[in-house]
Amino acid sequence: MALYNAAAAVLEGLERGEGGIKNLVYNSGFPHIRQLYALVSETLRYSPVLEKLLAGAALLQAEKKLPPLLAKVLVYDLLFGKGLKCGGRWKALARRHRARLEAELARLKVQQKVSRNEDLLAPTQASSPGASQVPRYVRVNTLKTCVDDVIDFFKRQGYSYLGQAASVDELKGLSGKKFLLDLHLPELLVFPPHTDFHDNVLYTSGHIILQDKASCLPAFLLAPAPGSHVIDACAAPGNKTSHLAAILKNKGQIFAFDVDTKRLATMNTMLMRAGVTGFQLAQQDFLTVDPSNPKYSKVTCILVDPSCSGSGIVSRVPGEEAAASAERLQALSGFQRKVLSHALSFPAIRRVVYSTCSLHKEENEDVVRAVLQEQGSAFRLVNAFPSWPCRGVAAFPGAEGCLRASPADTLTQGFFVAVLERCEEGAAPPSCLSAAAEEKPKRGEETELRAAPKKRKRKKQRV
Repeated sequence: MALYNAAAAVLEGLERGEGGIKNLVYNSGFPHIRQLYALVSETLRYSPVLEKLLAGAALLQAEKKLPPLLAKVLVYDLLFGKGLKCGGRWKALARRHRARLEAELARLKVQQKVSRNEDLLAPTQASSPGASQVPRYVRVNTLKTCVDDVIDFFKRQGYSYLGQAASVDELKGLSGKKFLLDLHLPELLVFPPHTDFHDNVLYTSGHIILQDKASCLPAFLLAPAPGSHVIDACAAPGNKTSHLAAILKNKGQIFAFDVDTKRLATMNTMLMRAGVTGFQLAQQDFLTVDPSNPKYSKVTCILVDPSCSGSGIVSRVPGEEAAASAERLQALSGFQRKVLSHALSFPAIRRVVYSTCSLHKEENEDVVRAVLQEQGSAFRLVNAFPSWPCRGVAAFPGAEGCLRASPADTLTQGFFVAVLERCEEGAAPPSCLSAAAEEKPKRGEETELRAAPKKRKRKKQRV
């Protein structure tokens, strides 16, 4: 069952918007990467068909303990793959329903007037608009190294460094072994699309993190000061947690929550490899965390990146894009509102960043609007990152303070970010962003800012 459980975990990661299929597969810890990648890719390709089969056969209603994503993987391999090779109760369960599933498959073929399984699939379409142009983003892990050293390393590997990008359009022209420094985020390098670094020594040693640019925005905009206590409410697989640690310079405390034991174990390995200290992982639903617990009395910043439809994830394999029914969107948005409201209930909280990799207004602006209305005048929406070109849709007055990202407009995955801050009575509104986020840092200025403290620092490992 290890293969099927690993595949279901990758599908869950995609659904939660935690990364692309390749990153999630490579970070899964499963020993047979190609086998896992093939199973996940094919399950995604047949996903619309599998959903119809599961619904028609009422499998999930009959087997209430069977996780839906695991059911997809099992039914795919049972009907379209190489047959179930696992043992145990899940194999027995799937075979118990085989006749009904095969009957439903035959009915579907008759209904669509096709004879082959492949003919049930929608015609192969190109990836999302601009998907082929989305670059490979590489975040330099400043806990272990610095931008200049990583640039020098890639130069020694034969890459040509073109300096800092001046516009998004400039990122479109990357090809071959050329790379740029991103125009918005000071520790993000940009390479041509599909550049693979999974076997690169900088990646395997934790000196670089393969993370989409849009996924870097939540921690960047939360911008906790070194020494702060921070909560990552829905933390696995840990890229955003490691980014928070880098911003904190490993000074302070991070409390990271996730409900899945295996995902937490994988995340712990990733954080240790990245050199993160001062973190506590907990297998716990964030909604069950008690805000009045003295343990969290100093928590001033919370990052909320809850489960979402994943509709903004750029498809790199057929079928990877996520579809969501109206009922599913309603269920997701209800959960998202609860998580965001819970984050705002912590007594010392100053700033909360809410993000999704969804394109749906129901999961984005509508969630923020509902929670702000619920909070009254206690919190306000910040006009985040004014230089960012893609803004929130006009769902309510001030929604343009939110950020959106898309392959076509920002050359990233589809993403949404909102920054909320506590309003103090009789005090001036707090600053909406860190200086780094308000103005695009110049290469030299950013270096000077980082070098400003005169305290003796531990020498970083040179790469």
